[in-house]
Amino acid sequence: MHPIAPITLEIIVLILGVFLLLAESFSKDGNKNWMPETAIFVLAWVFAFSFFTPGNPSPLPETGFWHFYSADPTALFFKRIALLTTIVVLVMCLEYRSVVERFIPGETPGAGLGEFYSLPVFTCAGLMFMASAVDFLLIFVSLELVTISFYILVAYMRRNPASLEAGVKYLILGALSTGFLVYGITWIFGVTGETNLSQIAVKLPQLHGSEQALLFGLMLVMIGLGFKVAAAPFQLWVPDVYQGAPTPITAFLSVGSKAAGFIVLIRVLQPFLVLPTVSGKILSLVAILAALSLIYGNLAAMPQDNLKRLLAYSSIAHAGYILVAVASVSSEMANPGAANVAIGYYLAGYLLMTLLSFLVMIIVARHSRGDDIMHFNGLGKRSPFLAAGMLIAMLSLAGIPFTAGFMGKFLVFAAAVEQHHFFLVGIGIVTVAAGFYYYLRIVSAMYWQEPNDDTPITVGPLARLVITVLAVATIFFGIFPQPIIAALQPSQTAATPTVASVK
Repeated sequence: MHPIAPITLEIIVLILGVFLLLAESFSKDGNKNWMPETAIFVLAWVFAFSFFTPGNPSPLPETGFWHFYSADPTALFFKRIALLTTIVVLVMCLEYRSVVERFIPGETPGAGLGEFYSLPVFTCAGLMFMASAVDFLLIFVSLELVTISFYILVAYMRRNPASLEAGVKYLILGALSTGFLVYGITWIFGVTGETNLSQIAVKLPQLHGSEQALLFGLMLVMIGLGFKVAAAPFQLWVPDVYQGAPTPITAFLSVGSKAAGFIVLIRVLQPFLVLPTVSGKILSLVAILAALSLIYGNLAAMPQDNLKRLLAYSSIAHAGYILVAVASVSSEMANPGAANVAIGYYLAGYLLMTLLSFLVMIIVARHSRGDDIMHFNGLGKRSPFLAAGMLIAMLSLAGIPFTAGFMGKFLVFAAAVEQHHFFLVGIGIVTVAAGFYYYLRIVSAMYWQEPNDDTPITVGPLARLVITVLAVATIFFGIFPQPIIAALQPSQTAATPTVASVK
């Protein structure tokens, strides 16, 4: 089936972003709330439409433009992650409006909010293109669309020194990582003469004596992607950028950028796994990155008192868990299902629990004038609803049974055991125990500490609805993971033809 229908999802999102920018430019209404509300409505329809979009049974591209673009089930799954993330981030932007207005100079009310509401839509389009990219050219272009949007959004609050500092750090290190990525692509193209991943998979077995050049190029690409997924030792930007950026953008970076980075990493690695002389070294390198991310992320999170900074180091640790699953992909690729399902499920669960925690944090910080753990003292008395939402998020992030976080870690460890990565499983179990400490610190503050302010916290109807849906979904998919696993199962057959055709 010709994949014209799937690409209409990205086209609709791009048209929506352009419409919002143009409409805001000519609008004289100081109240810009209609922009995120319109975007949420349209993106929700696009998300629903994605379930009726016919996709390709395999990631093998066709001719013309479709040489760059794939609409296999894995791509559709990650497009839905991008859409859901953007919808929740726009809800956060509505709750965060008062903070942005304090740090954006303007002669009229609402000046400067238009771009803050519309840029996440363009970021969503870039994330969706990344999910379907099967050529280094489209990977690079879509990645830059996402990254440039984040450069602007991270430094958006121009009168906030922390936001400006975060933007400068993210810009410098982001440009450096892009240089590594482009240089690595150049090496791979120089050896294979191809930028399309499927064509690279076909040519690799025919190349002899070029393994060192291929490994060098792939290592450079992995450095660039390691920055995007916040894996150690490429995580230096994460704590300061997460803390300084507007909180909705921090949530977007933590979930959307990570999910897109991992789908690109999986697609890039798969062609090289057909070479026995290369696959073992690649997966060993991924295993080392996983171990470093697990150890560094969890240990660095333990002494943190600022919740955004704690979740930043936590994000590094969760990247480590996902890398454990990436390292557990079978080198034969005959049955990659366990690792692929673990990666997809973990990212879906991470979306639910991370967005839930950031949305609660935004509402609490708006009333408490801070996002340190101490500002959550006595939240159980001030707002039992918000405290329950944060409780579910923290328990899931820690990996307590009957939550999506527990099931995600279970699938990751099961995939690692299947490939005999017992060392990574041991590190993972120890670091999970460390996670219990710093996640339950927030729970202790909410329920066992006296509140700093007795004023009740009010929650708007839209935010209340989203918090309820995220909390219920976190529990539901932790008990009944079959819907997510079923959505990922077709990717097993989708990944096989690429290698089967080579063999």
